[in-house]
Amino acid sequence: MEKLSVVIITLNEERNLARCLASVQPLADEILVVDSGSADRTTEIAGSFGARIIVQPFLGHIEQKNFAASQASYNWVLSLDADEALTPELEQSIRQALSNPGFDAYKMNRLTNYCGKWVRHSGWYPDRKARLWNRDKGCWGGQNPHDKWELDAPGTTYGKLKGDLLHYSYYTISEHLKQIEKFSEIAAQASVRAGKDCSVFKVVFGGLWKFVHSYFIKLGFLDGYTGLLVCSFSAWSSFAKYAKIHQYNRQKKAQ
Repeated sequence: MEKLSVVIITLNEERNLARCLASVQPLADEILVVDSGSADRTTEIAGSFGARIIVQPFLGHIEQKNFAASQASYNWVLSLDADEALTPELEQSIRQALSNPGFDAYKMNRLTNYCGKWVRHSGWYPDRKARLWNRDKGCWGGQNPHDKWELDAPGTTYGKLKGDLLHYSYYTISEHLKQIEKFSEIAAQASVRAGKDCSVFKVVFGGLWKFVHSYFIKLGFLDGYTGLLVCSFSAWSSFAKYAKIHQYNRQKKAQ
């Protein structure tokens, strides 16, 4: 069986971290926590589970995760966020994959808990993520704050694991709204730096289409009131990002 490093980046995650670490402890040959300078009990909790702790000022979501992967002791890495945890079925599936890897990276379904409710539609499930991989075959890419693992070697392939990765996202609506403000700002700034712009049409209709797609096409209405919240805030997030991109480009041209 391949040796496994479980890698987690953290900042003030005392609410979530113990649940995450308890779910991976039976599986991990190493637990590595890369912390950005937490002011709470995050590093204390990590130490209680025998984790190796590295303090690294935050470099950006993609950059921090690539740094963390580079510090792992083993080539096979399971990368999790502190607010995630393995189901027993997923743990067993990971064991089977590591006993005889047939792929270079593995994707898994992520099931999100929103304010105490599991979201099984709304474009939030199955939400497949590549979280188990051979670090020699790829790296974290995407656009901040939305990172994703990308295989970069010729002929590399993805497999699919059984079981769910449980994601305990937002405990309150206020937390979600604060995160939308933060992430839409990061995404807009990154888009402008990359030379991207968007029209007024996209500002007006991008968020509307996001709601229609999530609530009707992705069956968000089947998630009840929680689905209405999720789809509405997803639409607002799109609107906020596009509006900021449009605004910052207009300001840049006016300088």
